[in-house]
Amino acid sequence: MSDNQLIAKYFPAITAEQKRQFEALFDLYAEWNEKINVISRKDIDHLYERHILHSLGIAKVMEFKAGSEVLDVGTGGGFPGIPLAILFPETNFHLVDSIGKKITVVKEVAQALGLKNVVAEQKRAEEIKRKYDFVVSRAVTRFANFYPWVANKFKNKSNNDLDNGILYLKGGELDEEMSEAGLPYSLYDLTQYFEEEFFETKKVVYVPCIS
Repeated sequence: MSDNQLIAKYFPAITAEQKRQFEALFDLYAEWNEKINVISRKDIDHLYERHILHSLGIAKVMEFKAGSEVLDVGTGGGFPGIPLAILFPETNFHLVDSIGKKITVVKEVAQALGLKNVVAEQKRAEEIKRKYDFVVSRAVTRFANFYPWVANKFKNKSNNDLDNGILYLKGGELDEEMSEAGLPYSLYDLTQYFEEEFFETKKVVYVPCIS
């Protein structure tokens, strides 16, 4: 199975345009990674499994409705925000990272793909004043450290199947870490959705956060 087929395997309803956008990601990231290291050198050959499909694990837990607003904190080179923006073209994504070089890559990738639903900014989460339906992120720090950055960034009204909150991609044994944060949470094991060995310890952590 090719890398491109990997996405269609788990998301068979994608359109021809979405398929084209997913297919374009490898060349875009390979080219940018030569200039700015946003993905580890050994991982670029596993881009579709370890970065794109991993990001789309959030989509197995939450199908964002049209008009939803999602903040991606510590997006790095655009994960999970860029793959999610391709999959949910009617959802608005705000991708932020404190490192300007990485945001440059995100902007260029989004422009090359023709994504109209992505805004990328060099900014820390604490500086953002807007409210969102969901915050997504991929293991930027321990959850007890992460939560204060975004605790006040949620709309009061929920319009999706899950209440507004955080969808956090993280691996390993998480019960101790989440207990440290002292918040209600649900764990979704990605082996429920993906059969590749890479996902054996990977999870989506959901924390409801109504302001």
